[in-house]
Amino acid sequence: MSYYVIYDGNCNLCVTLVKFLETLDQGRMFLYASMQDEQTLAQWNITSQDCQQGMILIDANAPERRWQGSDAAEEIGKLLPLGSLFVDAYRAIPGMKWAGDRFYEQIRDNRYTLFGKRDTTYQSTYCVDGGCKVGHD
Repeated sequence: MSYYVIYDGNCNLCVTLVKFLETLDQGRMFLYASMQDEQTLAQWNITSQDCQQGMILIDANAPERRWQGSDAAEEIGKLLPLGSLFVDAYRAIPGMKWAGDRFYEQIRDNRYTLFGKRDTTYQSTYCVDGGCKVGHD
């Protein structure tokens, strides 16, 4: 089973998290496309307005199945080894899901102020379209 992670390639925090996932997964389960890659996103009818609501996770085998924002982060967590134990525990604590959603929204809406904006868009080694650009960092 594989998934597409749509991330903000200009956000320092987002890129750091993608690099972490790349190291853990090495392209076995997750492939990546930046929110700035409008041509790739168009194949799933994702607009720049859609991207304003945060990262997106798409089930590659059933593209109609998708998660966004904190739900996408939680689903990625569940897919990682032993991750579902942590996500299930987090969700079982009353009020944590609501608080986590609000926390995600604050980070999402202030990510450039809090973590900075990159000068160039990060392109993953494990990109969705297979035409990954050489020279990513």
